[in-house]
Amino acid sequence: MRARTARSLLGVLAIVIAILWVFPVYWMANSSLLPNVTLQSFIPTFVPIGGSLTNFTKALADGEFSTALGMSVSVTLIAVFFCIIFAFLGAVAISRFRFRGRKSFIIAVLVVQMLPAEGLFIAQYKMIASAHLLDSVIGVSVIYIAAVVPFTIWMLRGFVAGVPADLEEAAMVDGLSRFGAFMRITFPLLAPGLVASGVYAFLQAWNEFTVALVLLPSEASQTLPLWLRGFVQASATRETDWGQVMAASTLVAVPVIVFFLIVQGRLTSGLVSGAVKG
Repeated sequence: MRARTARSLLGVLAIVIAILWVFPVYWMANSSLLPNVTLQSFIPTFVPIGGSLTNFTKALADGEFSTALGMSVSVTLIAVFFCIIFAFLGAVAISRFRFRGRKSFIIAVLVVQMLPAEGLFIAQYKMIASAHLLDSVIGVSVIYIAAVVPFTIWMLRGFVAGVPADLEEAAMVDGLSRFGAFMRITFPLLAPGLVASGVYAFLQAWNEFTVALVLLPSEASQTLPLWLRGFVQASATRETDWGQVMAASTLVAVPVIVFFLIVQGRLTSGLVSGAVKG
């Protein structure tokens, strides 16, 4: 009886925490359907009765939205692709091989993660400017990749180290080469780690603001977070239209939420299948 009561209380507590966590997202979506007059009222409106999609229409009608969307998609795809490749190779190297300079490489990865991002802005700006890559997809992508790869290496290192090397050796005894054994036995078991690294790289590249603010000074080459910042105030009245701001925020957040929900299911199934295979 005590165990059931404890489980019930923990279940109620989990529901309350989940509601508190989801409420800001709900409030953003709810506010995006209401006019600015209603949002400025002292009485909060928790249900968008009589709401409309006018705010979304105005946000989508902004001429810079499509350009910012294309910029964000391009930068994110490039960053995710190369981050997974570089992190995968680095994780395999430090987990499966013993080579001269291995400890120095591991220490370098740790030191890079300790450096504050703000302290690198001047050096990054000068480096990208000297290469004539300001206001370009390649320039921002290079910085994103360099910032995300160290952490993703540590993420994948745990997955690689968790797969016993005996599986590869057994496959090599059966006639496979070292590369073939790794690709046919170990690589499928690393799918959950690759997905987790991809999710992390995607979130970092999609939501990043400060580096993009420094390296993309032109309004014609801004990402969605920069576009959202410029969308806060109306150009004519200089008064914040919170309905449009919430609609624009929803447009920026929805792709991330959808992507994460899709990948989360694949990540869970990958973890289960990997455990069964192991």
